[in-house]
Order: sequence, then structure tokens, then C-alpha cells
Amino acid sequence: QEVYCHLAVYVPRIFCLGPCGGREEQREEQREELACQLLLLAPLEWFLLGEEPAAGLALLQENNRPSALCGHVFKVGEPTYSCRECAADPTCVLCMQCFLGSVHKEHRYRMTTSGGGGFCDCGDAEAWKTGPYCQKHTPGDERNTSYCNIHCVCVCVCVCVCVCVCVCVCACVCLCVRARTRACTHVYSEREDTYYCMLFNDEVHTYEQVIYTLQKAVNCSHKEAMSFATTVDRDGRKSVRYGDLQFCEQAKSVIVVSRNTSRQSKPLRVQVMHSSVVAHQCFALKALSWLGQIIQYSDGLRRILCQVGLQKGLEGENSSLVDQLMLSDSKMWKGARNIYHQLLMNSLLMDLKYKKIFAIQFAKNYERLQSDYVKDDHDREFSITDLSVQMFTVPSLARMLMVEENLMTTIIRTFVDHLRHRDLQGRFQFDRYTAQQAFKFGRVQSLIGDLKYVLISPPSEWSDQLRLKFLEGFDAFLELLKCMQGMDPVVRQVGQHIEMEPEWEAAFTLQMKLTNIISMIQEWCSTDECVLIEAYKKCLSALSHCHSSLPDGEQPISLSLAGHSVETFRYQVSQDKVSIHLPVCRLLAGKHIHLQTLFKRHSKFLHLLFQVASRFPDPPLLIELPLRCLVLCAQVHAGMWRRNGFSLINQIYYYHNVKCRVEMFDKDIIMLQAGASMMDPNHFLMIVLSRFELFHVFSTNQSRIGHFSRWNSALLCVCVCVTGERYVAGVGQVEPCDEVRREIIHQLSIRPMAHSELVKALPENGNKETGLERVIDSVASFKKPGVTGRGLYELRPEWSKHFNLYFHHYTHLSVTPAERLMLDMVTKITCLCVCVALPPPSPPPLCPLFGSLVNLLQCDVLLAIEGAVLQWAVEPSGGSWTESMLQRVLHLVGMALLEEQQQLENSSGDDTVTFNYTCKIIRHTSGSVLALLESLQNAPHLEVHKDMITWILKVIADVSVIVSTTSYKDKAERKRKAEMARLRREKIMAQMSEMQKHFINENKELTAPTKEDM
Repeated sequence: QEVYCHLAVYVPRIFCLGPCGGREEQREEQREELACQLLLLAPLEWFLLGEEPAAGLALLQENNRPSALCGHVFKVGEPTYSCRECAADPTCVLCMQCFLGSVHKEHRYRMTTSGGGGFCDCGDAEAWKTGPYCQKHTPGDERNTSYCNIHCVCVCVCVCVCVCVCVCVCACVCLCVRARTRACTHVYSEREDTYYCMLFNDEVHTYEQVIYTLQKAVNCSHKEAMSFATTVDRDGRKSVRYGDLQFCEQAKSVIVVSRNTSRQSKPLRVQVMHSSVVAHQCFALKALSWLGQIIQYSDGLRRILCQVGLQKGLEGENSSLVDQLMLSDSKMWKGARNIYHQLLMNSLLMDLKYKKIFAIQFAKNYERLQSDYVKDDHDREFSITDLSVQMFTVPSLARMLMVEENLMTTIIRTFVDHLRHRDLQGRFQFDRYTAQQAFKFGRVQSLIGDLKYVLISPPSEWSDQLRLKFLEGFDAFLELLKCMQGMDPVVRQVGQHIEMEPEWEAAFTLQMKLTNIISMIQEWCSTDECVLIEAYKKCLSALSHCHSSLPDGEQPISLSLAGHSVETFRYQVSQDKVSIHLPVCRLLAGKHIHLQTLFKRHSKFLHLLFQVASRFPDPPLLIELPLRCLVLCAQVHAGMWRRNGFSLINQIYYYHNVKCRVEMFDKDIIMLQAGASMMDPNHFLMIVLSRFELFHVFSTNQSRIGHFSRWNSALLCVCVCVTGERYVAGVGQVEPCDEVRREIIHQLSIRPMAHSELVKALPENGNKETGLERVIDSVASFKKPGVTGRGLYELRPEWSKHFNLYFHHYTHLSVTPAERLMLDMVTKITCLCVCVALPPPSPPPLCPLFGSLVNLLQCDVLLAIEGAVLQWAVEPSGGSWTESMLQRVLHLVGMALLEEQQQLENSSGDDTVTFNYTCKIIRHTSGSVLALLESLQNAPHLEVHKDMITWILKVIADVSVIVSTTSYKDKAERKRKAEMARLRREKIMAQMSEMQKHFINENKELTAPTKEDM
């Protein structure tokens, strides 16, 4: 009580005694600093230590046993170091001193500049796979350090610490007081009532707006207004007028009602505050800074501070001093937030025990804290919510919070609750956002970052509770994706150009933010069989819900081609609504390829597959929505959607862009592959033809296809992708490094590239790694830079055989330079001794789940398509075929031949090769594929394709030889096996006869004739 009285008397006499400016203000600050140290802080130090402060602090420091954690807090612009080999995630960083004293300086590392606020993770065993300690922070042999650190401080000092902590943090309550109330002024001072007109920073208005308003409100010069604005931006607030209540209220009213020439309708934040309240707030900041310095001398003092700060009061929940500060964060100004955040980091977050308690309270109040942040206008770095990275990235803490506080579900539902603007189908609708809603959307995206921190380290072991809570969070995530499924639909504009460009950026911003989240959730599911199966079932249920409105009750239509028939519903991309946002479909596609891991290691895989098969939609429905996206892209590239403006063009660009394609375009291809593997290949292709609006072209044998040729090539590219894109673990029998290697090969096939260009062209995972360094040396040689220029990677010639002209990540602008470069490389390798062509590369074998995809290459419908295009090409003026169509057909023929050749070469004597493409194209008719190819070989108008056709005919001859040789060997093998079986039977019969004779000789009495027989 005496300490409180002392502060109540002296604080108003030291701080905020009146208006000052220029040099007088500097002298006043120096006077306040000196008086505060002598009259306020020094008595607290004496009271705390019981002796002369310098001697007491030296004694505390001598007996101190500091934590193994470094805890160095980074300043803005300070360099940080992260080990790319040992860091648990990219947020794990070291300061320069710890990095230079650690083993990580010899590893691959990443150096960045800090934005301020984080601290060094040296000493945190969970942050590093190896080498968690530098030389300075290597722990000693002390036992029970926590007990010793606290009890080395005498009981008397502990009591004093508790009092000092209560004083400082109770003073911090003043930080939350902004209203002027006469009821509290008598507590602080007995002097005459004076007030400040306090201007607060709001991170919304510009310097010019603040300067203009202040000049008008307080009648100051431009220089003074600029000084006020600079201080407000730096510290978060500044008094712009001092005097009695009426004088300050007058300035406030001018500031509040002031409107400048900008479109900013929100007024500046201003508050009239009693001078004693302001004085105690200033002292609160000094006290908190002092307390942060004191605990550096003794780890025991730091632990006592944590205990007192986290101790609950009589009110129960959220009654501790830390809780009160945390929940009042949005009411404070920037300077106050920075100081108490720094104290929390130097105390609570330096010890796992107290960090855990603080994290639990943070999670309990997560929804309220985030709501306060969204309503606030300060940047995230000045919000208490920014401390989430310090807790959620600790794997043990994140999983504990997920289990005990249901953190994953809380984050996702909080995020969804803030996006309430929906259409009639419940989908997010961003095109009608007001400026305030757009601002709110920008702030609420930080919650996605928190979810990323929670999921950044997948567990190696699962408990039942962790499975339960993760799947509950997965349900919430599916609800989020269902709100995105089909959002921002477009309809082809006919007649006139669209009048106003629709909003599209918000949806793609959300998609890009969720890309890594989706990949992390897939990785979590893949580490546990039970979780994967349950998540797969939930995905199927969600997709069935999204598919419920697809047919719209229309009567099915029947399609017939090449002797096959299938029913589907009527839909045309060029006339009906279509959306490029299909996250539920793509999430299921990711789950489907992870089933292959179960197929490898689970003896009851078929039983598990039958469990989920009952929930499967019809395979045609699985491919419906992804197929619409691909048709939309083809029609946009063909120029059919020009009247829809740049909005759609930008969406198609990002759909294929490296930032989005992993969870958009790539997953659509995988979903088509999954659906095709479950369907009759002829039915699959007939539905694809229908959606591309090309079915009538091939079903009626039209010789002229007109403008349809513009996306006929796209149809053939889809066939190439579905059958040939196998460099995804789970689709083809490949490893992740094979996928990265293939990406690098095709990027370097365009032109030699610098390291930075290659990194930008490759997708990053959640840890911001591309996998480039692991494979680059095997596929490329580095050409050192000359006097000017930069070093470039060039593709090694031996890897040119893996080049695929129709690589699915190539854009239209990439194909031509890649084709030119690879033709030059092949010409140099072959020295013009053989035909120069760019045939498809040998494909890796498919995984069992996707094994039936190869049948697409030999199905009747595809053969009919190939035959039709080749027939059109026979006559130079026959039909509206294009060279790109012919080139893709030749590519498909080459893929089928390589597949058959590979199966024949890899088959053993007991295997039966069911892929017989050669037999189907060598039919002795004038319209067979082989006959058409032979007629095209010497066609003068197809000179550019002659080498490719020659290569195909050569492969057909080689495969025919292998087939005939295999047939001859099969006949000889069957004859040999029949002879061996006959000899084996004769031997067995002889043995049985011998045994019978032996039995009769040994048992003559049994076989002798009896009297009755005689």
C-alpha cells in the first residue's frame, strides 16, 4: 500500500507536466528519465534487493544459472540464419553469434533479414533435427535447474519480487485506460485537472492526411504537424494539445469532423485524456522496460515473474495479469504493445513450462483475440496474435493444443466465421465486397498462417485423441473448401463485351494461401492408415454433396462411337456456368494417390478399398468438374471467351502458374486419371469428346471441322496428359526426386537457366524447399560466368531422351524454343546418321491403382480419332486439320508403341501381355492406322513430319519382330512344357505301378484266392 501511495504522489509530479516542443521537449524527456530513475525505479530496486542495487544485481548475476535457450530478440533488419538441412521448419532461425558457433555453418543455410520481434531458437531441441546448441549455449551438468534458480533467490526477495511485479503489471492496467473519468483522477493526483488531446496511430491514414488535419485542428505549422505525424507513426500516439477540458475537446471535435480531399471516410482516432492517466501510463511503460532488464540478471527472477503473471485471480477464468493484458491488446497503442510483447518474449516464452501455460490461455481466447485483431487497424507485427508463431511451431505444443483445446478446428471455424458474404448456394462471394470488407478479408488471412504453423510438422506417432481431433479439424476444413467449391462461376459472354471486370483476385489469393495447407494436410493423412481412410471417406461424402446438383434433373443423352455407347447428361462449357475453383475434387485427388502407399504395405487393402467404394460417386461424375476446367482453358486459348475480358484470362494464367498449379491443374489431371482408371476407356473418351463439343466431328466423319480445330489439339493434349503424366508418386512408380528431375530437364530444355530462374520455376513445399540441389548436378552442368553475365545451368546431352514435347507444364510460348533447342541437341548427338525426331520418352510403369490407364492408348475410340486425323492429313486440302493435330496424334501413336515395347521386353515367360496396340493398327485394310502412316511417309506436304513417321514405322517393325519372336518362343515353350508334363506323368505312372507290384509281393496272403473263390 505504501508503494502504491508513493507512486500515486510522485508519478504525476514527474511525467506529463505540460506542453513542450523542440529542444525544450528533449530537455523535459531527459529530466523525466532522471527523475523516474531516482524517485521511482531506484526505490523499487532497493526494495527488491535489500541492498545497494549494483551490488545486489551483481550477486544475482553471479549465482544465475541461465536457460539453455539463447532468446536473443531480433531487431528490424538484423540478419537471421536458418539451416536448410536441420531446421524443423523455416521459422527456426539463429542469430549471427549462435550460427557462427554451431555446426550449421557448414551446412546449406538460408540467410534473411528479420522483420523484428522473433528470437533466436538456439537451445530449442524441437527446432533442430541435429545440433540444437551452439558452443555458447551447450547445457552443463546441473540437475533440477528450475528448482535451483528459484530457490537461490531468498524467500524475502521472492516476496519483494511479487510486490514489484504486481506494481508494474497493475500499472500496466493503466495502458488500457483511454476514457477521461473524474472518478479516477483523485487516485492519481490532487493537482488541478488538466487534459491532453491524444492523437493515435491507425495505420490507415497517410502522412499527408494527418498533417493536413493537424494544421487545421491545432493551428500548428507544417513542420510541427510533420513532427507530430512522425511521432504518432513511431510510438503509436502523441499529444497534440494540452490544457483544460474544453480546450482539448475543441481540438478533438475539429479532428473528428475533418474531411480532406481523399476518399478516406474514417476519421483520425483522437481521445481527450486526463494528464494523471497519461502520466501513469508513461510510468507503466518505464516499469515494464525496467522489469525486462531486471530479469536478465537472474533466471529465478524470470520464473517468479512468470508465476505471478500467470496466477489466476479471484474472478477465475481470464483473471491473471497476463490474460488481462492479452485481452486488452487491441485497446493499447503501438508503443505499449511493443514493450509488453517484449516482456512476454523475455519471460514466458523462454521456458517450455510457462510457454505451455501461456499457449493454453492463448488458444482458449483465440477466437476473441483474432476478432479483436480483425477489427483493429494495426499491422499484425504490433498485435498479440503475432506471438502465435512462437507457440504453434513447437510440435509438442501444437499437438497438445490440437488435442486439449481443439486448436485446428478453432482456427478454421474462426476464419470461416469472418467470411460471411455468401451466395445462395453458400459459396464465398467476393465480387460485392465493400472497402471495409476487403480490408477485413486481408487481415483475416493471417489465420491461415496460424494453421500452417500448427500443421508444419507431421507427427511420427499418433494417439487416438490426436486422430479424433485432427479428423474433427479435417471436417471443418472440408466445410471451408465446400464454401470455395464452384465460387466465382463464369458464363461465356455472347454479343457484346462484358461491361465491368468481375472480381477474381480475392478467390485466387485465398487459393494460394491454402495451397501449402492442403499439401500439409495430405502429408499428415499419409502418415497414418486409419486417418487416411477416414479422411478419404469424408472427402467422398463432401464431393457427393457438391455433385448433387450436377445433372439438374435433365434426361440423359446417349453417345455412340466406334461400336460403343455411353449415357451422359447434356452440358456445354460454352453456354453454361463453369468455375475454375474445385478444391474438394482436388483434395480427393490428392488422397487417392496416397492410397497407393496402403496398397504396398497393407495386406487388407482390398477390404479397405471396398469400405470406401460404397461411397464413391459414379466415375463419370468424378471427372466431370475437372474436365470442365480443362475445356474452359482450351476454349479461352482458342479465343472463344474474348468478350469476358482480362479477368478470365488472369484466372487461366494462375491456374497454370507455378504458385497454384500443384493444387489446381495438376490435381485435375490426377482426378481425370483416377476416373479413367475406373471406367471403360471408350466411355471415358466419349465423355471427353462430348465436353469438348467435338463428339459430332468424329461420330459423323465430317471432313471439315471448321473452328473446332482450334481446341481439337487441346483434346489430344488431354489424352497425352492422362496417359503419359506418370511422374507423381502414387500414379507412376517413381520417387519425388524423379518428379523434380523431370521438371528441371524440361525447364533447361527451353534454354540454359540461372539458379534463381530454376528456383522460381519449381513449386515450393511448406518448408520453402524445391528439391533443386539434390538432383541438379546429375542432370545439368554449370557454365561459369564470364567477365560479365551470370552462371547458367545447361542440360546434359544424355538426358535429352527424357524430353517430352507435350510436357504438361509447358505454356504455348515454351514449346517452340524447347523444340528448337532439343532438335539441335539431338542433331549433334546423332550426327545426322539417323532420322531427327522428338519421339515421346519411355514412360515409367504405372502403379497398380492406375494400371488400367494404358488401355486408353489402345481403345477403339482413340484409334478412331487417330484414324480420322490421319485420314484428313492424307489430302493437303482435305478437311480443316492442322499440323499441331497431326503432331499430337503421332505422339500418341508413339506413346502406345513404346508402352507395348516396354511391356514385351519386361514380360517373363509366364506373363501374358494384354497390350496389343500393334495388332490393332496392322489390320489389312486401307483405313488402318499403319496404312495411313505408310501413305503419309512420303507425302510432300508433310516433309516436316517425315522423321517422326519414319521413327514410328521403325518402332512398329521392331515391336512386330518382338511379338513374332515371343510367339515362336511361346510355342516352343508350350511344346517343351507339354513334353515335360508327359514325361512327368509317365514317371508317376511307372512309380505307381512299381509300388503296386511291391505291395502285392509283400501281401501275397491278401491277394491269394480263397476256397470260396475256387
